[in-house]
Order: sequence, then structure tokens, then C-alpha cells
Amino acid sequence: MSNRTLVIPLLPGEYWWGGKAADGIDMPYSKDSVVHADLSVQLDGNQGSPLLLSNRGRVIWSEEPFAYEMEQGVITLTGSGDVRCTEELGDLREGFRYASKTYFPPSGTFPDEILFTAPQYNLWIELLYEPTQAKVLDYARNVLRHGYPPGVIMIDDNWHEPYGTWKFHSGRFPDPKAMCDELHEMGFKIMLWVCPLVSPDSMTFRQLERKGYLLKDAHGDTAIRKWWNGYSAVLDCTNKETSEWLRGQLDELMQTYGVDGFKLDAGDLDSYEPADKSAIPGTRNDQCEAWAKVGLHYPLNEYRACWKLAGQPLAQRLKDKHHQWGRNGLAHLISDGLAQGLLGYAFSCPDMIGGGEYLNFLENSDSLDQELIVRYAQCSALFPMMQFSAAPWRILDDEHQSYVLEAARLHERMDGEIMKWAEHAAVTGEPVIRHMSYMFPDAGYDEVKDQFMLGEDILVAPVLIKGGVEREIRFPEGRWTGEDGRVETGPCRKMVSAPIHRLPWYRRDR
Repeated sequence: MSNRTLVIPLLPGEYWWGGKAADGIDMPYSKDSVVHADLSVQLDGNQGSPLLLSNRGRVIWSEEPFAYEMEQGVITLTGSGDVRCTEELGDLREGFRYASKTYFPPSGTFPDEILFTAPQYNLWIELLYEPTQAKVLDYARNVLRHGYPPGVIMIDDNWHEPYGTWKFHSGRFPDPKAMCDELHEMGFKIMLWVCPLVSPDSMTFRQLERKGYLLKDAHGDTAIRKWWNGYSAVLDCTNKETSEWLRGQLDELMQTYGVDGFKLDAGDLDSYEPADKSAIPGTRNDQCEAWAKVGLHYPLNEYRACWKLAGQPLAQRLKDKHHQWGRNGLAHLISDGLAQGLLGYAFSCPDMIGGGEYLNFLENSDSLDQELIVRYAQCSALFPMMQFSAAPWRILDDEHQSYVLEAARLHERMDGEIMKWAEHAAVTGEPVIRHMSYMFPDAGYDEVKDQFMLGEDILVAPVLIKGGVEREIRFPEGRWTGEDGRVETGPCRKMVSAPIHRLPWYRRDR
């Protein structure tokens, strides 16, 4: 199929968002931006959609992935599908509502409520590739011992036999049923890490290859792909029988041991090739989408890589960030989270507090920045979800840990507010956390990406700069009452005090 090209000049004062959540920090795009991206080749480890939106309410959409360039005030789009652009629909919010209703209508449901109402505890940074039953239980007991609310315990990579053999490793987990029972008694729900990869020297591989459940390469041979844990075969999730086999494996874990849900990792575009042979012929993006659809069977789920499943009840985490303040660290959380929402992925989770990119975290393990971890937790507290990994009680002194604990308790106290907007998102598709320009069009907030709105009325302005004890906040029109009791009247810019123990947030008076 030949490619089609669409050229769109930017309008005066027009700004654009969309494509890849991982590019959020560079959004919005304007007449001065230089952007080159191809959604059929790389999503940079996070969510993507064939969607671009502007603050003038223009919507670009295609049913297929496309490449786009922005340079000298012109957008050039190339793709095999029908790439189309609407006329002006008014503003960013109206454009999003049109796109949601027309191209990815909301499902009416949302992921398991506990993902929103309590912190998540992912054991990746603490246990890495060596989780054991004893270590999992010890982490959970410490959560409660240090005053943190029980939530979801995520047991990450290597709890299992070889990849694709989703059974507890008998040496590391001698009695998984007893472990799950004890975690439930403590008030936790349990998620297990899984991926669409299969170890090629395993019995599972031999069984699945005979059944035709594995992806084939251009020559018709079983595809073996390099990924961050080595070389593996890849499940062909476009094959209905493959997905049914996998669900059978996961359902057995739930029925036998009491597991509650799954963190469904990998499935990135680079696990696939354009010439691969699959049950239903398609693109890399189609395989990524098929993998994400597996999670729709489990209300307690989490994804990091996803394509074109906006509006669906899937929890979407930002990709692993570095333990640092700037790009690819704390500075990315708000901008990438806002980009997720504008792509239609409303049920967003920031990365693990302090940074989840484990090699970078280990490199900094002897000099962890306690201030950074506090500000990471504060920034996460009024996201739809917040996720711990590195144990605060291990890496922080008592003072800094107390500030992190307060952030976790704030998230718990605000569970009603967060759930209200999660339920709203399930019905309307609208983001839970929103860009200032989304809520206040024509107020000059298009380039503001260090503060955000939780729903309609709560303005959140974390400190994102090392050593910061105050910050400027852009207050829209109206009266805004801070968590400290102070009232600000907008529209205005105001420098507010924000010592390390304070997360500035304000409720709009109605």
C-alpha cells in the first residue's frame, strides 16, 4: 500500500500535543518546534496513539500509524492510512472531546479501584531479579510497620519459571498460596509481572511452537528477538488461541493462589518486525495493541507500552525514569502524564518514586538525593495513582521519610476526589489530570507544564527544581484556597512558599 502525505500549515498562535506520551516534555509543539517522529517505528517505551490535537481544536487522526514532521510552522504527515485533519472545533478540550467520541469512545469502566485509592508498591528496585517469598512478605510488613497504607503489592520480574512458564519458582516461592493469603490478611492485593516473551530453551517454547502460537519471521521461522533480558520467542497475540492459552495461565494463578491481577510489561514495537508473519497480518503496532488487549480481561492491570487503546480500562504507567531532576527524571512526570491524558489514556500512573530505571538507580545508590525522592512523592500524590518501589524507610532519614509518608497519606485522603474523576473519565473519556490550557483556554497557559489540574477544581503545583523552597504559580480566574488555608485570587502569577515539607495545591471556590 502506498503512503499518503498531508501538509498542514500551523495557524497563528497554534500549539499541538499528541503522538507519543514519552515526548510530553517537548509539548506543546509550536511554529518554532522541530519534530521528527514515526509512530510505526518507535514509541520510546510508552503509550502512543495516531492522534494530534491543537489548542484551536484541530484534530489529526488516522486508523494506522503515521510519521510526522514539524518544521518552519508546517506539519507534514505521511502514512499508509487515511490521515485527516478537522477544521477548528474551538479549543483543546473541544478537540479532545470530539476525538474521544469519534475515534476512541470510553468503555464506561475503569481499572480496579484500589489502584486509585491507595499507593502501589512495586518490588522491582528493592528485589530486582531475586524476589523471594520471604522478601515479599518482609516488604509488605514494613509498609505497615512504617505507617504506609496497604495497597497493591507488585511482584516483578523473575518470580516465575522460564519466561512464558507462568508458574511460581518453587525454590524462591515454596508456598505461594500461604504468601498470598498473608498479604490479603494485611490488606494488600497482589499483582504479578508477566510479558509476551517465551524462553526458547523451555518446555513451554516447544509446546507453543508446535501449536503455532509464536510469531514467525519473514522466512516463516519462529522469530527470536533480543530484548532487555536476552533473547526470546514472542507470543503472537493476534492469534485468538494464543491469547486464550495465556489467559488460561493467568486465570490459574488467580484461582490456585489468589493472585489479583497482572503487570503486563514489554510488548514494545522493537519486539516485532514489519515483515513478521502472524495469525492476522498486521504491523508492529497491531502486535503491541493485541498484547494490550490481554489486560482487558483483568481489572487489576498495568501497562507501560500501549498502542491505540485510549478510552479502555487499562492502568498506564509512565516509562522508567532516572534518579534525577531534569529530563528523563522528575521534570518529565507532569508533562508526560498530561500527554498521556491528551492521548486518551486517562488512568495514568507516574513512574516509581525516586526513579524506576534500575541501572541508573543503582549507579546513584551510594548518593541518593533525599530531597528528590520527597519531591517525586509529592508530585505523584495527586496523580490518579502513585507507585513506590525503593523502600522509603531504607533510603531516607526520618525527616525526609515523614514528608514522603505525608504524600502517601494525602493520596489516600484524596481518594474520593480521585475516584470521582476516574469515574468521570470512564464515561466521558476526559483526562483525570488536565493541562491548564485544557481547562482554561485562551488564558495563555499553553506552555505551562509544571502544574496541572486534578479534575475541574484542584490546581497542583509541585516543586520540580533542586533546592526550591518557593515557586511561581499561575492562578486562573477565581478564588483558590490552598491546603495551607491561604486564598489567592486570579488571574495572577504568584510566588508562593514551598519548603520541602509542602506540596502546594489549591481548590477553586465555587
